Amino acid sequence: MTKSHKTVWNECLVIIKDILGKDPKQEKAFKTWFEPIVPVGLDDSTLTIQVPSQFYYEYIEEHYIDIIRKVIRTQLGPQGRLQYSIVMDQNISGRPFTISQPSTGSHDTQNKPKSIDININPDNDRVLPNPFIIPGIQKVKIQSQLNATYTLDNFVEGSCNRLARAAGFAVADKPGSTSFNPLLLHGGVGLGKTHLANAIGLKTKENHPDMTVLYVTSEQFLQQYAEAGKSKTINDFIHFYEMVDVLIIDDIQFWANKAPRTQEAFFHIFNYLHQKNKQIIITSDKSPADLQGLEPRLLSRLKWGLSADLQVPDVETRMAILRQKLANDGIEMPHEVIEYIAYNVNTNVRELEGALVSLIAQSSLNKKQITLDLAKQMIDKFVKSTTREITIDVIQKVVCDYFNLPIDSIQSHTRKREIVQARQLTMYFAKKMTKSSLAIIGLQCGNKDHATVLHACKTIANLVESDKQVQHWVDDIEKRFKD
Repeated sequence: MTKSHKTVWNECLVIIKDILGKDPKQEKAFKTWFEPIVPVGLDDSTLTIQVPSQFYYEYIEEHYIDIIRKVIRTQLGPQGRLQYSIVMDQNISGRPFTISQPSTGSHDTQNKPKSIDININPDNDRVLPNPFIIPGIQKVKIQSQLNATYTLDNFVEGSCNRLARAAGFAVADKPGSTSFNPLLLHGGVGLGKTHLANAIGLKTKENHPDMTVLYVTSEQFLQQYAEAGKSKTINDFIHFYEMVDVLIIDDIQFWANKAPRTQEAFFHIFNYLHQKNKQIIITSDKSPADLQGLEPRLLSRLKWGLSADLQVPDVETRMAILRQKLANDGIEMPHEVIEYIAYNVNTNVRELEGALVSLIAQSSLNKKQITLDLAKQMIDKFVKSTTREITIDVIQKVVCDYFNLPIDSIQSHTRKREIVQARQLTMYFAKKMTKSSLAIIGLQCGNKDHATVLHACKTIANLVESDKQVQHWVDDIEKRFKD
């Protein structure tokens, strides 16, 4: 006598419960994830079960598919197959409905419920999910919303962003096929996260013209979800995003401590795209470890791939950025002016470019030639209106200016007395005025080790107490940091 689908599933539950054991946590898991499942059909060796949501299907597949595989084979034999029927939240009319795609390949959406077919393949022991289609949603041409001016070619590389830029090239070459999925770009304001994310999107479209790339800000996504909720088209919203090959979400930190439904929707979109080897790129002002207020399960997904930070650019990178912007605009500027701006505007790229634009505007409006004096007048006002950060670069510049020495002298290995004194003073102020470690200070002061830095700091501290000349130097240099 042939068993019914209910009998087969009940027997499966008995075995599953036995495998999980009597531990209270496992008993709770059984009640949560298996008792709500409803068997709906048995066709030859294919058992169809109905689960309450897409998340239910994803969770079971991720955590219990090995157990289910064994149980199905035990009950239905080596050719046993499991088919999920997923009840979605609502369709446009507001009524619950199921999504499916039978293994026969039929797409008759008028009279048949749709389901996701999970094929437990006895030959290679793998789970093979087939894609599914939502009625009424067609493959449409999606505008990428990318900014054409933000390219990889004009994204200046430096030690502050080398890893992120290299990862961007790898992703653009093989989107979804590298371990950098998702690619999370994080860093402070104005350090180039949006530029790099757009640049990766543009490079991807150049390499793969047939791929659908979409850039949206987190606020746009939030607003779109709210509108879909009002018009009862949440499912259309979700499956629109599931058609994207490369999805870029900018400034995800804006979802923190709000929009739990939006986060849930993105969680499902993320899972779907990731399972289909589609590329996900996200930017944030914080690393995943420091992000607060996001749903824990979404936060865990952000840690799956590569987290690459963009740091404040060093002085060489800042000078390169200025030169490139001037070249793009067809403007020439004295090297000493470029150097002065780079050393004195050190917060982020946005303010660096803003200072340059302000200087050019001052020169144009007042019909004055761009000179070092004009730059000093303008930059001094610009820097005073912003929070100036004391960095090792700034300290080197101030100390070298004070002793009338070239900057690269501190990086050299010379043992000339005046150079050694300037190097030691730089190390002393760097330890006193920055949060940099002794190793970092030594690296930027001639590639010295931490012991050398510590010795230099102690030497200057002792000389300040015993040598009036050194005390005078220290007092004068400190005043320059305050000016």
